[in-house]
Amino acid sequence: MLKLYGFPLSNYYNMVKIALIEKGVDFEEVDVHPSQESDYLSKSPMGKVPCIETEQGFLSETDVILNYLEDVYPEPAFLPKDPFERAKVRELTKELELYVELTSRTVYPQAFFGGTVSDEVKDKARASIERGFACIRANGKFDPFIAGSELTYADFFFMYSVSLARACGGRVWQWDPIADFPEAGALLKQLNERESAKQVAADQAG
Repeated sequence: MLKLYGFPLSNYYNMVKIALIEKGVDFEEVDVHPSQESDYLSKSPMGKVPCIETEQGFLSETDVILNYLEDVYPEPAFLPKDPFERAKVRELTKELELYVELTSRTVYPQAFFGGTVSDEVKDKARASIERGFACIRANGKFDPFIAGSELTYADFFFMYSVSLARACGGRVWQWDPIADFPEAGALLKQLNERESAKQVAADQAG
């Protein structure tokens, strides 16, 4: 049985977990945090989560894992067959990761851990998040899913990255980055109502 290594508060872990649930793949969860211990480095060479254990060995990096799952478990498909449309989904996932997820993480210390972040870092982060959402607004279809009529991996990135940006925005700036983006709000609500999302959320809550 496939094993998924990580922990429930990790967005990247949950992106892989929800994909496995949606695809109906049987898997075992192994609770582990990022680690530089030699045993875990033998599984995930950078010590990051998530990683998966397959019959052939270990794989790390979220996008690599998701592409592997698509190859091994092709139904239901979360990447379009058309090469251009498939590339557009990957483009959206990369934009969400770079300009929403990772930018939001730069204000983690103040948002979640009682620390402070310099005004320079906060100003840069907010400007980048604003540009990221402008990019997603321009590039997404929201018909009703972000890449069109079918659920794709971009929706999983959207759900967790946008939720993170909203949490950081509210805590650091008292600002909702999708307040004037109703299509994003509607999609987020729709995704959170899926049974797979409810299962992941329940596991997060403990």
